[in-house]
Amino acid sequence: MEAIFAETFGAMFMAVAQIFLIILLAGFLVKRSIIKQEHVTGLSQTTVMVFLPAMVFSNTIKMFNPDVLPNWWIIPLSGTLVSLIGVGIAALLFLPSLRQKRNLLPLAGFQNAGYLVLPIGKILYPTQFDEFALYTFLFILGFNPVLWSLGKVLTTSDVSMAKVKFTDFITPPVVSNLLSLALVLTGMHVHVPMVIVDSVKLVGDATVPVATFVLGAALGSISLASFPNLWDTSRILLVKYGLLPATIVGILFYTRTYVDQPLLADFYVIEASAAPATAIILQLRAYGGDIQRIGSIMFITYIFSLFMMPLWLSVWKLLIM
Repeated sequence: MEAIFAETFGAMFMAVAQIFLIILLAGFLVKRSIIKQEHVTGLSQTTVMVFLPAMVFSNTIKMFNPDVLPNWWIIPLSGTLVSLIGVGIAALLFLPSLRQKRNLLPLAGFQNAGYLVLPIGKILYPTQFDEFALYTFLFILGFNPVLWSLGKVLTTSDVSMAKVKFTDFITPPVVSNLLSLALVLTGMHVHVPMVIVDSVKLVGDATVPVATFVLGAALGSISLASFPNLWDTSRILLVKYGLLPATIVGILFYTRTYVDQPLLADFYVIEASAAPATAIILQLRAYGGDIQRIGSIMFITYIFSLFMMPLWLSVWKLLIM
């Protein structure tokens, strides 16, 4: 048992550590103004508009088979439910001062479902990465609309309670996901020339390294001039790395998902214990809000993720022995 725990923890820690080295480098370059904010904005926009949609499209066309994955719709549904569970638990902990603290709830309920999870999957499951990436894209299909509607409203709630518009749900990755899903479900994907799919995949292969760099650049732009409130930070950490992953692990164990779909079960454990979504910072930049308080707490959660993500995957492996 100790050997399994040590092996899993070590592999996961090294995977997260590799990503953190890129994050630290990107953060350093931003802090030193070697990389300008306009460069980060350009990379981020290119990733969202081009690289990520290309990766979503090519992997869905090549890997998604409804006959092999008949209950595929459960994965997008779970992308919504995991976030709502996290936000709900956090709301209970912040209940005495929920109105003043509601902008912190997204830190507990909305994880970095793609930019952090994808490179981890690429390192941990190199021979199964296409399947892992497909799970990620299906998960994001249900996760993204909630992140950019409820998440945005909560994050910027100290500025305004702007109405959520239908256009808030329309992003290039979502469009790519829906289009590729429609092609596969209708059988029309067989008419898409493979040379086009392979060319799109070549562009999409840039997603993981570029997105990892963007993540580091986003964190590097956060000011740590003042330490965040300890009690607020503790409650966020309790939900993010305690109550939420424990809930998801309990559901996975009870439903015995690991018996027939071990990679999918691992994927859910990684998602449940992942650090907060960097889109929260993007929302603050675009719509306003308390970027100092939220950003400084987010920075701390990322430091904790270096140890807590490996810990939860290791605990999970021991539990299903």
